[in-house]
Amino acid sequence: MPELPEVETVMRGIQPALEGRKLINVEQRCAKLRWPIPYNLVIRLKGLRVTGIARRAKYIIWYFDNEIAMILHLGMSGRISITPRRPKVLEKHDHLIFTIEDGTVIRFNDARRFGMVDLVPSNQIFKHKLLKSLGPEPLGNDFSSIGLGIMLAGKQQPIKNALLDQSVVAGLGNIYVCESLYRANISPRRLAMNVKGQRLAELFVNIKDVLNEAIIAGGSTLRDHAQTNGDLGYFQHNFMVYGREGKACKKDGCDGEIKRIIQAGRSTFYCAKCQR
Repeated sequence: MPELPEVETVMRGIQPALEGRKLINVEQRCAKLRWPIPYNLVIRLKGLRVTGIARRAKYIIWYFDNEIAMILHLGMSGRISITPRRPKVLEKHDHLIFTIEDGTVIRFNDARRFGMVDLVPSNQIFKHKLLKSLGPEPLGNDFSSIGLGIMLAGKQQPIKNALLDQSVVAGLGNIYVCESLYRANISPRRLAMNVKGQRLAELFVNIKDVLNEAIIAGGSTLRDHAQTNGDLGYFQHNFMVYGREGKACKKDGCDGEIKRIIQAGRSTFYCAKCQR
């Protein structure tokens, strides 16, 4: 599933194409993704002008000039592509097609249909059931080492699981939690309440560094992710630990081996020798 860097990359790709532009046509080619698409989506959006594009956690928010907002989630396999004109032949899984006033076409393609779209009054956007309980944005001003420590205090669960809790930090996913813990030399098994002091400070810095580096690299393409121009992300070539089970630890002076365990139903990759 796309994580924060992949969603941020897509959001930044559609911003310049959409902001300030009018939707002259909206096409809906299926009734349901993960949940039913709002039945009146086409009627409500056609002719509106996009006033802003933003991201919250793993959701992309489109704001319109009539005080409506659209929440879009890419799901497992969702992709957004931008082309200067409508293709002669649409792809099988192009479920939503938006045409803007200069002829540019934005297509939402989702082969597995685990994505979602919903409409909500823009002044109620952060009260939506999917957004109202989210924690701070890890790249935002509300995210701090002190705040993270407060959220982790008393949590008797592994730090890996705690960081995947979207009410603790919004947008973090399996890949970037593994990478951040590795860089901070913190075992994914360590109880969250025991991550404090220098360990907490190192974790805070490395979460931000890993995410920023991944965004610059266009995200990670393991299967489906692509940027809006069709280019793949390439941060997967910079993985230090994720997906490297059985390979040597890359840290200088460490002769450990990357191991894989299952935590909360997900694969965790780490070096048992240097992560404590």
